[in-house]
Amino acid sequence: MNIKTLLFISSLVLGIISSSSVLADDKEDYKALMDMATSDTMVMMPMRDGVRLATDVYRPKNAVGKLPTILLKTPYNENKLQRGSLRMAKLAVKNGYAFVIQNERGRYYSEGEWQILGHPRTDGYDTLSWIEEQEWSSGKVGTFGCSSSAEWQLGLAAQNHPAHTAMVPAAAGAGIGKVGRYTEQGNWYKGGVHQTLFSIWLYSVQQNLAPRFPDSLTQKQLQRLRKSYDLSAEMPEVDWKEQTKKLPLESWFENINGNDGPFLEMVKREPGDPEWLEGGLYHDTEDFGVPALWLNSWYDVSQGPNLDLFNHVTKNASDPEVRDNQYMVIAPNLHCGFWRIPKYDDLIVGERNMGRVKMDPDALIIEWFDYWMKDAKSDFKKNNSKVKYFTMGANEWQTADNWPPKSSKPVTLYLSSAGEANSLYGDGKLQLTKSSKSEQDNYQYDPMNPVQALGGSVCCNSGASPGGSYDQRAIEARQDVLVYSSEPLDKDMEVTGHIDITLYVSSDAKDTDFTVKLVDVDPDGVAYNVDDTIQRARYREGYKTPVFMQKGEVYELNFSPLSTSNLFKAGHRIRLEVSSSKFPQYMRNLNTGGNNYDEIKAVVANNSIHHANQYQSRIVLPVKTVE
Repeated sequence: MNIKTLLFISSLVLGIISSSSVLADDKEDYKALMDMATSDTMVMMPMRDGVRLATDVYRPKNAVGKLPTILLKTPYNENKLQRGSLRMAKLAVKNGYAFVIQNERGRYYSEGEWQILGHPRTDGYDTLSWIEEQEWSSGKVGTFGCSSSAEWQLGLAAQNHPAHTAMVPAAAGAGIGKVGRYTEQGNWYKGGVHQTLFSIWLYSVQQNLAPRFPDSLTQKQLQRLRKSYDLSAEMPEVDWKEQTKKLPLESWFENINGNDGPFLEMVKREPGDPEWLEGGLYHDTEDFGVPALWLNSWYDVSQGPNLDLFNHVTKNASDPEVRDNQYMVIAPNLHCGFWRIPKYDDLIVGERNMGRVKMDPDALIIEWFDYWMKDAKSDFKKNNSKVKYFTMGANEWQTADNWPPKSSKPVTLYLSSAGEANSLYGDGKLQLTKSSKSEQDNYQYDPMNPVQALGGSVCCNSGASPGGSYDQRAIEARQDVLVYSSEPLDKDMEVTGHIDITLYVSSDAKDTDFTVKLVDVDPDGVAYNVDDTIQRARYREGYKTPVFMQKGEVYELNFSPLSTSNLFKAGHRIRLEVSSSKFPQYMRNLNTGGNNYDEIKAVVANNSIHHANQYQSRIVLPVKTVE
């Protein structure tokens, strides 16, 4: 079928497709937007190398004077304004902004080859320049987005474009390479362990096998085409709980007829590989040039790096105005769940009730942009502290001028047992005093029977493992999970900030993983997970050069910090779980010392946690004191 035939069919179909094919639930909002906006769709915006990016522009009707702009850039299908993008378009236009939405290079009708995060330093910069030059533009652009639409903003902020006036990155962790104490390389790794969410996510977004149309098509022809051909590949459904069990890891896409794309290259790339510096990730070796309102969540992937990035910019940005104008909100929701917090009911995150979480993200975002991009500044600074965070357990919002609050002081709890901390029914303890008994806890980690993931900081894994907070007692009943609990607290203890964990470990395997999970146990025994992390032993001395374990040797293992604000109430216990897997959230270590991604055989590891004499395994809690 040639292009003329395609265009003819498109013109016929156009007559029966209404409201730009928006979803039924969005039709009312779309009509409201069209009533108040003029639209210029399928503008093929040229980049410096001649590649053109598909862009839509919405402006308030009868607008007087130059307009500030809110820009949303995305790898997802925006041929139809829907859900979050439609909501933001309507919000922007209603409040006197032009709204520009653009598909990343190589996505849908945007030309070129796709790269994760969409070339923020070049395509992002050129897009800002294009907006700045439009006759309707005030020259002030604010960038907005959640998840992928937030993550590209970080690399762009390092370029300090003169039009980039303000930004709202929400749930932006996968845009961070290395920052502070975290080397996650865009959430691909945690503690050197592959987070399977990224492979699962790639299955749905890297399928760039759609047809391409000639570059010579006019804007009107492209508008017609887009209404009937959205170029969105519909991938077959996959049971990822089952798929993640299959070995080797590198064969996952082959088994389900997926397009390999960057998947095969990335599963082989180690966390310290210099290739991570070549893409769109932001690293803490860069400057940062834009005032930002950060929206983060306690049960979202990469909340720790997000908090460290906020601190990095606050302390290190070369421009004092940028340093002094970083604001952050930390809510108790899941990934990008700010707009799903109930207005009139309690928020349930997994199984844990957070109470009434009052938050209006849209009002907050507009107030932020109004302050920076309008002549009549809003009262954002009068109405907001530098940091606003939700304390779970107390189920209330608090404010601070720094993160963590200066009132948080370190309290160390030491692991202890008589050598039988295995399971919920063992004798593991968390205590204020060091242990003098030369005891250790032993367990067997079998990669073919890994500890299952239940809750935590999870997103985007198509249901392979749930996110949020759940009762962990079924997990804690396993013999390969060590459980250390404090005595019931005699008074409330608020833990707010970064939590440091040091374990002394040994194994008869060359390499293995160690997991830790912080848990809040109520008087009835219900054990809600607060946060968790993992560390691959071969990377204990850094991510550039793996160092393998020797049987009989004890090694100090320092984990990437946990992060939370949680009130452990009087009568509750503080608990730490230690094991070697949380699957399929984290890819299991096969314990061979090999590549892991190309292996099908596993080694059972006999692992030990030491907590006496010179080996004081411990957790350091940032306890907020009353000033």
